[in-house]
Amino acid sequence: MKIQFNKYYIGIAHFLFLVELAIAFTLKTGFIRHTFGDYLVVILLYAIIRGCTNMSVWASSVVVLIIAFGIEFLQLTPFLAYFNLQDSYTAKLIFGSTFQFTDLVAYTLGIVTVLMVEKSIKRYNSLQNITL
Repeated sequence: MKIQFNKYYIGIAHFLFLVELAIAFTLKTGFIRHTFGDYLVVILLYAIIRGCTNMSVWASSVVVLIIAFGIEFLQLTPFLAYFNLQDSYTAKLIFGSTFQFTDLVAYTLGIVTVLMVEKSIKRYNSLQNITL
């Protein structure tokens, strides 16, 4: 893995970060806050990794799922209390506080979406290189 800057992915990451901030600070409950936000966060993490490294699409996707699932399963433990962060709004916002199976589904669907979009882009670019 090599550190490498890709302005396309960094731009997507910036946009998604702003969307996530808007969701976090304006919505307190509901599908968009709890499920769609989780769907978007894996896409955000993917864009950050692809924007800062030369990792492949598949490797980046696997790393993001490992991180997302790892954080979700940590919510089964009192890990925030280990670091005396159980009362921190920011820590709860970033790491969550309760395990939800639906979050795992949202993470998986986010990565499936990324893979589908990446495949479509690759197919489109390969069609553009065909000369008649």
